[in-house]
Amino acid sequence: MKLILTAAALALTTGGAMAQDTVRMATEGGYPPYNFLNDAGEVDGFERDVGDEICERAELTCEWVTNEWDSIIPNLTSGNYDTIIAGMSITDERDAVIDFTQNYFPPAASAYAAMSEDVDLTGGVVAAQTGTIQANHVAESGATLLEFATYDETVAAVRSGEADAVFADKDALVPTVEESAGEMIFVGDDVPLGGGIGVGLRESDTELRDKLDAAIQSMKDDGSLNELIVEWFGEDAKTF
Repeated sequence: MKLILTAAALALTTGGAMAQDTVRMATEGGYPPYNFLNDAGEVDGFERDVGDEICERAELTCEWVTNEWDSIIPNLTSGNYDTIIAGMSITDERDAVIDFTQNYFPPAASAYAAMSEDVDLTGGVVAAQTGTIQANHVAESGATLLEFATYDETVAAVRSGEADAVFADKDALVPTVEESAGEMIFVGDDVPLGGGIGVGLRESDTELRDKLDAAIQSMKDDGSLNELIVEWFGEDAKTF
């Protein structure tokens, strides 16, 4: 069983990933079905399965760590862990700070969910998780952006009436809407954002990036990556 630690417990560990015995894979642990903590407190979800398979194919020993979303990039660049595998879309803004592998999840839709169809998505208050491409989109849409540190808090803001709608990855919103038993509904049109989801790394870790890239490509080539996407997101999910 792989060890799960907090970033704080690793704060004194520095150095290039390939110089170490293990590669530390950071995720948020709060964005199902991409990543979450199961009842045993272990990292679970689509990205746990993908990450484990990538590490096996790359012949790497990997260790899962968790970190809050709003500091996940700074803690990567400061050396607290070696990769980010946390539903992070590849964008030019992020790519200017860190490096990315090729995407392991194709560009997907973002969507709005609300308690009623009669919401103003461009003039009302829309909740989004801070530091996401969805938050940037809301800020540019004309709506009042209400940012929260976690996805769960964005949904809670809609249910409490603090926000008119939430804007997030549609794949994350689908189970939330379905489990609400009609309390929440999708509103407006889907919005395509980002260049797909990739593994984030420090720009200096080119050897590690190449190893992970090769592993991801092999999963695309043999269809195993598509199988995991369908397993976690359903038959209608967009695949490679």
